[in-house]
Amino acid sequence: MAEEENERVVIPDEEGNDHVFEILFTFDIDETEKSYMVVTSAEEEMENEEEVEIFAFQYEESSEEPAGFALYPIESDQEWEMVEEMIATMLDEDETLHVDKDGHNH
Repeated sequence: MAEEENERVVIPDEEGNDHVFEILFTFDIDETEKSYMVVTSAEEEMENEEEVEIFAFQYEESSEEPAGFALYPIESDQEWEMVEEMIATMLDEDETLHVDKDGHNH
């Protein structure tokens, strides 16, 4: 049985080095009227990992960006709480993925 390939996105780090991430899912939050993307590193070996680090970003569709969208950091604690709640709800059945509630993975 073949695993379904997730869509991938390249995100540069603070030093300008590109890293490949798999898009786990996207969602909208009505209260913020914004869209969010949850990704995980596609570069790390995941076979025997018990926990997978995930990251969340706000995103907007953009015809000017090569990927078709632009990513933005989530900046307010209130916004993070809503995003973490949505991530926890969506990942509730998948016990291999956890959100670092202290480290705001963004």
